[in-house]
Amino acid sequence: MATRYTKDHEWIRLDGDVATVGITEHAQNALGDIVYVELPEVGKQVEQGGEAAVVESVKAASDVYAPVSGEVVAVNQSLDGAPATINEDAEGKGWFFRLKFAAPDQLDGLMSEEQYKEFLKTLE
Repeated sequence: MATRYTKDHEWIRLDGDVATVGITEHAQNALGDIVYVELPEVGKQVEQGGEAAVVESVKAASDVYAPVSGEVVAVNQSLDGAPATINEDAEGKGWFFRLKFAAPDQLDGLMSEEQYKEFLKTLE
């Protein structure tokens, strides 16, 4: 399962034609203690780069963008009661939603883990 990354600090992990989306370790560190998550509705159509979810921390609220276009087929309901899961395991149990994606070629424009690590160095 290849994981890809966006410049907005989302990750996307493929499993067949379904992709799991969340925010990166870097993003949760920058946000600090996460207190609330607004997840998309199942069945919602999202566009690549469009707002898909909202995450709020003690510091700020931040949009979570869809790395690819597609239909939301699942959301991580456990975040409702335990948003801090994102701080504990941003790239695992802290996933936000799953998409059935429409255009696999959109993945080509996303970064590999190595490219994302290099991108983070440019932000320091």
